[in-house]
Amino acid sequence: MNRENVADLIAFITIAQERSFTRAAARLGVSQSALSHALSRLEKRLGVRLLTRSTRSVSPTDAGERLLATVEPRFQEVDTALEQVSEFRDKPAGTIRLTAGEHAVNAVLWPRLQDFTRDYPDIQLEIIAENGFVDIVAQRYDAGVRLGEQLAKDMIAVRIGPDWRMAVVGSPSYFEGRQLPLTPQDLTDHVCINLRLPTYGGHYAWEFEQDGRRLNVRVEGQLAFGNSTHILSAALFGAGLACIPEDIVQHHVEAGRLIRVLEGWMPTFDGYHLYYPSRRQTSPAFSRLIEALRYRHH
Repeated sequence: MNRENVADLIAFITIAQERSFTRAAARLGVSQSALSHALSRLEKRLGVRLLTRSTRSVSPTDAGERLLATVEPRFQEVDTALEQVSEFRDKPAGTIRLTAGEHAVNAVLWPRLQDFTRDYPDIQLEIIAENGFVDIVAQRYDAGVRLGEQLAKDMIAVRIGPDWRMAVVGSPSYFEGRQLPLTPQDLTDHVCINLRLPTYGGHYAWEFEQDGRRLNVRVEGQLAFGNSTHILSAALFGAGLACIPEDIVQHHVEAGRLIRVLEGWMPTFDGYHLYYPSRRQTSPAFSRLIEALRYRHH
């Protein structure tokens, strides 16, 4: 295969992945006009249109989809093969991109990765904290972190954290003149701080369980935030009740800054798992990461 074919195919794959000439050019470090010329050359050589351009985005034609399905995995195999050569270095190298929710990053990833970054200085880690569901293949992440019950079937999953629970808490100042809720139904008489879910555009329904029966409650309140850090700050201020992971609030409860309620109603969730596509070949760097994160019962 001549060099021009390879360069033009890389240009085509990148534009198709990014659905944008601007983002593709930035990713490859070339000008948009150079990228456009490369695509035109490839389309002219093949005699077919590979991409449809609209004012807002770029999408593959049927011919483009077929070419992408054929050549993209081949280039991924070449990238993996290059990564695997790093086995012959003194220490593994490469870049690993991860996506995880804010709580998973704080509770599991970063505590485990502190030693990892020191032991493997040539491995670059990009960790994007986002609470919505992410298509790790489409967004070109090497792996993601989610609760075990949320994983797709075609993924390999490695448990990296223990089971955990949420906690409903409020500050002493909030509870002044108010009755403590004894059942989830009592929350209708309370001001609650909502968590906004980016994937669905709605609010997280607080989850409860008793005698094996699950109960989801939509709570009401003046405030909604996109992450637990801000919800905790608002709860400590006395703005309302919060439902957030218990490990985040435990020391505040012990110090008397927050009062925990409905503890007997809180279900246990499967621990966090690192997940990645079953067809992904693991590089030495990625293998080391899996071992560093793997959960071991004490």
